[in-house]
Amino acid sequence: MQIAYLVPEFPGQTHIFFWRERQALQRMGIGTYLVSTRRPPKAIVSHTWAENAASETFYLADIGRQDILPIAIQFARFGPKAWIKAISAAMDGCPPRYWLSNLALMIVATRLLVFMRAKDLSHIHSHSCGDSAIIAMLANRLANTSYSLTLHGDLHDYGRQQILKWRYAAFAIAITHKLYKQVRKNLSGSIPPNIGLAPMGVDPSIFKRNRPYRPWIGDDPLRLFSCGRLNFVKGHQDLIEAVSLLQKSGMSIRLEIAGEDDTGGIGFRKDLENLIKKLQLADTVELLGAVSEQRVLEGLENAHLFVLASHHEPLGVAIMEALSYETPVISTNLGGVPELIDHGIDGFLVSPKNPEELAASIKQVATNKSLAKQLSRSGRAKICRRFNSDLSAAELKRLLEQMN
Repeated sequence: MQIAYLVPEFPGQTHIFFWRERQALQRMGIGTYLVSTRRPPKAIVSHTWAENAASETFYLADIGRQDILPIAIQFARFGPKAWIKAISAAMDGCPPRYWLSNLALMIVATRLLVFMRAKDLSHIHSHSCGDSAIIAMLANRLANTSYSLTLHGDLHDYGRQQILKWRYAAFAIAITHKLYKQVRKNLSGSIPPNIGLAPMGVDPSIFKRNRPYRPWIGDDPLRLFSCGRLNFVKGHQDLIEAVSLLQKSGMSIRLEIAGEDDTGGIGFRKDLENLIKKLQLADTVELLGAVSEQRVLEGLENAHLFVLASHHEPLGVAIMEALSYETPVISTNLGGVPELIDHGIDGFLVSPKNPEELAASIKQVATNKSLAKQLSRSGRAKICRRFNSDLSAAELKRLLEQMN
């Protein structure tokens, strides 16, 4: 079996999960043709495999003169009935300001269908419920092509026409119990016949320590590591303020933050740089930018604690990586994180937007060596058991086979 595997702006800085899942699918006998909406900004392309991935990816926005005639011919072949179905779907529940955008997405959907027919593909899996899902839905309306969705975050974060996106899907997957319940509640009457549940995951054979974890003993700076794109909702500003509080209390501390903003360094990064300057933390906090997986491994290896202060985190692959690597984790108690961390057992949970509480928790774990060691040991066991990247691939394979 082979499918079109649609990921927006692939390969981006947070896309290691998709690469791992695709490798797992291949081992399970599911071939995937990489498809993406457009190329990501160069500044956020950081992984060693990114160049290879980009060379394999079919970019829907890369429309040249040579593509115009095949798209026009294919669209003409659909005929009036298909045109009416697609236009009706494009308008159904769509705010008028997006009508032209949706009509343009019909052209993109037609280009996707030209590609799929050239590769003899009959199914699209969209790893987004945003515009990529609209493209897949319009392909279905034009040519009855089957498609499926994975929901990676709150439905409201993925824009317009959720009912239409889900109504025509063959199946869908939610990455947390919370999102699964949200779909059942909010889209009742318009959900596909099968909704799977499979968390995103990591490869524990890669995120594995080279030497035993050593807790902080106070004779050198406390080393913190965080990883996440530079966006307000990731709470990096709260972590930086917590570091300032700890430093003012007399604690020697260093913080590395891996990740870049979505504009490649000219957006929210500037706000964080200004905050670091304001709090006089230039020698304490380092923004690493978009980094490779190897650099993340080095950061986890050298850190005493991993901290992610998100205001909302659907689940958190970066948290999984730290847990798998046996680096004690402190994160916030919203979104899907409580499904990932049991407070005080395999991680520490704090309230979001609360630098004072975050600082107190960092100090509590850092100065309690037995607690830090316990969190280190417990986290990896859970990842190996419940958040291995092969699990999501197995669920996708199961649902694809049920469909057939």
